[in-house]
Amino acid sequence: MISVDENVAVVRTAFEKLQAGDLDACAERLTEDFIVNLPGLPEPLHGREIWRYGVQAMRDGFPDLRIVVEDIFGAGDRVAVRLSFSGTHTATFQDVPATHRQVTFTSIDIYRVEGDRIAEEWVSPDMATLMRQITEP
Repeated sequence: MISVDENVAVVRTAFEKLQAGDLDACAERLTEDFIVNLPGLPEPLHGREIWRYGVQAMRDGFPDLRIVVEDIFGAGDRVAVRLSFSGTHTATFQDVPATHRQVTFTSIDIYRVEGDRIAEEWVSPDMATLMRQITEP
């Protein structure tokens, strides 16, 4: 059985790979049947490719996206992470053309770890704040 500290290390390493822009290495840290739970969706989404699609959309819209792990801790097979994001909106994101504005927003996420892989995520990004920064005059 993997320890809480090992679970935290699995998630922390995935975020380090993500911040470095190595999506392949990050995706390898996910189980084959990875589950994505997003606010507002009636059912979870499944698979590494769904995860990659979401991350790539953020990276496309904000190529200089910086992710900072503000807090990370675990209990059992779960790891909670408080994140801050910052970047420049230099390409279309969710049908909003590039504004070249600097943005900052936060997210609180929970991950379930199986062995040495992340099996499931519940993400709660503050999309209202992000979208306000790129759509309001």
